Amino acid sequence: MSFCSGLSEKARIGGTLVWYYFICKRQVWLMARGIEPERSDDNLIMGRLLSERAYERERHNVKFGDNSFDIVRREAGVVVVGEIKKSSRFERAAKMQLLHYLYVLQKDGVEAEGELLFPKERKKEWIKLEPEAIGLLEQIYEDIYRLAETVSPPALKRNRYCSGCAYRYWCWS
Repeated sequence: MSFCSGLSEKARIGGTLVWYYFICKRQVWLMARGIEPERSDDNLIMGRLLSERAYERERHNVKFGDNSFDIVRREAGVVVVGEIKKSSRFERAAKMQLLHYLYVLQKDGVEAEGELLFPKERKKEWIKLEPEAIGLLEQIYEDIYRLAETVSPPALKRNRYCSGCAYRYWCWS
C-alpha cells in the first residue's frame, strides 16, 4: 500500500467521517488528518448534551473500533444501534452514518438494526442494512481514502452548512 501526502497510515473511517462526507468534503480531509473541529463550538456542545440527555435509560456512547454509537440496546433479541441527531436537516448523512455502523458490526459478525432518533422533532426511523447500501458504503470509503490522501484540502466552497460548522474558523478566517 502506498501512502502519499505525508500520511503515515490509511485514513481510519469512523461514523463521523461518513457523516462529514455528506456535509463537506473539506471536513473529511481535515478530520482524516486528525485536525479536530473547534471543541467549544455551540453546535457540537448542543449535540453532545442532546446525546447525553435524550433517552437517558439507554446505554450511551459505546465505543467500537473507530466508532462511537450514541445508543446500543438489545430489543427482542436484536442488537439496536441508535443515532441521535438535533434535527432531520442532515437526515441522509445521519442515515449513512448509521448504515456504516451496521456494516462495521456485520463485518465483525454482529447482526444489528439501526434507529435514527430526532428527539426535538419526536421522530424515529428504523434502518436496516441492505446489500445496495453496502455497495454505496464501499464506494464512499474509497472516495474518503482518495480525499484523505490528496496533498491539499478540497477547494473552499461555501455551502448552506458553513455558518454552523465547527471547522468554519479553519476555513474562513
